[in-house]
Amino acid sequence: MGRGTATGSRPASVRIEDLADPRFSPEVDELRAAMAAMAPEVVLEPDALMEAATSETGLDDFGDDGFRERLELLCRSVLTESGCGPHGIVSSYAQWLQLLKNRLLVEDLLKRHPEIHDVRIDRPIIVCGLPRTGTTHLHNLIAPDPALRSLPYWESLEPVLPEHEAPVVGEPDPRRARTEAALEFVNTAMPHFKRMHEMTVDHVHEEIQLLAIDFSTMLFETLAPMPTWRDYYLAHDQTPHYGYLRTVLQALQWLRGGERWVLKSPQHIEQFGPLAATFPDATFVVTHRDPVSVTTSVATMLTYTSRLTQERVDPARIGGYWADRTERMLRACVDDRHVLPADQSIDVRFDEFMADDIAMVERIYDLAGQPFTPETRAAMDAFMADHPRGKFGGVRYDLTAFGLDRDERRDALRFYVERFGITEEPSTR
Repeated sequence: MGRGTATGSRPASVRIEDLADPRFSPEVDELRAAMAAMAPEVVLEPDALMEAATSETGLDDFGDDGFRERLELLCRSVLTESGCGPHGIVSSYAQWLQLLKNRLLVEDLLKRHPEIHDVRIDRPIIVCGLPRTGTTHLHNLIAPDPALRSLPYWESLEPVLPEHEAPVVGEPDPRRARTEAALEFVNTAMPHFKRMHEMTVDHVHEEIQLLAIDFSTMLFETLAPMPTWRDYYLAHDQTPHYGYLRTVLQALQWLRGGERWVLKSPQHIEQFGPLAATFPDATFVVTHRDPVSVTTSVATMLTYTSRLTQERVDPARIGGYWADRTERMLRACVDDRHVLPADQSIDVRFDEFMADDIAMVERIYDLAGQPFTPETRAAMDAFMADHPRGKFGGVRYDLTAFGLDRDERRDALRFYVERFGITEEPSTR
């Protein structure tokens, strides 16, 4: 039996009743109103954002300026097709500004310490799979291993700390407090989110947040459906942007140590070519689950989070977008799976993983040539004791809430199910 299974009482699963008509606490309503009041003063365009980033950091070298075209398209997509309300525009401005500040700080660090480019990213273990396929649990199990390096949430949001903010010995890193404040708002505005994806300051996070610093990633699509951005992203070779990711990982390894990374992102499942070209000595772990269940879960989670940005939440629009997006990603996975070297990759099916999660991790370590030591096992056991699966309870999913038909989706995604021998799951409605 999977060691990650929760013991004791588990909170009952809930159905999220306000997907289309979000209800907020008075304190969140007040904050949303304050953000909306700021919107008329926000200029969501590259020059204004870059000027603000330079003003706040005192730096002006953004590196390769090819990102400007991508940033301009992203701003335009948010303003013209995302459906973001005033609070969403303000939120986007704040996010893009932080990414630009991160970019300035990374470039400054590289100029001052060119030896960072010589740091070796050695044989990373990279988890590739759609959300809700067991990637988070697998990533969480492996990350506590003291022999591996992972990316905590606070570091993903602000990878390089400005020199003037460097804490004295014994004082906390100010990035942690900022992350804590952001998570407090998320948990207040979306009290059910932790049922789908628990987030904490030190929670191991995805490197897709680092790809965003180069403004070329599917992460931006999770803000809102943006077909123009999607088409631009898919039409361009992502290899240079994976190269940028590698450089940021070198910087982080130089700053905080570590010898072998464990990484994870859903984006990788449609980018096997750039991923393998950038990390040719990696071990690639490709996770799989019934794609209809995945579609339902993804549509639910992204419709729920859209309440933070959308003027009007439209479950059918969001669900339809992500049904199509999921199908595209799975098609890319089927078409390009051969790109990953057979002796460096493994397919992990959800039901098999959940039946014995530790045994699956041992198989991955064996393939990766990573010792599975008593310290490794103790770290994983400690994590599971502190984070029993299902401790916050689950969510009851319903594909029809998004105007989608289960049988139609089942037929459309059969190519993937048959290619990887996926076990189809019953409806959770």
